Amino acid sequence: MSISREEIATTARLARIRLRDDEIDDVTSRIASILDMVDQMQAIDTSAVEPMSNSLDAAQVLRSDKVDEPGDKIAAREALMAGAPAQEDGLFLVPKV
Repeated sequence: MSISREEIATTARLARIRLRDDEIDDVTSRIASILDMVDQMQAIDTSAVEPMSNSLDAAQVLRSDKVDEPGDKIAAREALMAGAPAQEDGLFLVPKV
């Protein structure tokens, strides 16, 4: 795949990027080399490669599905509220923004 100098100039103008003539030539050669690399990658036979949705082999880790005792949550909430600098009716008070 190739790209022309005019295509680079038009794309730069549409993106409102100001390029000098020498910069257009430089960008054209760089993008052409990137497109050549993409062509090389597309030519590789990947028919025997299994598709993947994630590069990690880790399974999704979930917490245990258990019922908490109501007292546990109340005690945990009270412990959190005890560390708050300001609270009212079980809610954290924060300065106005």
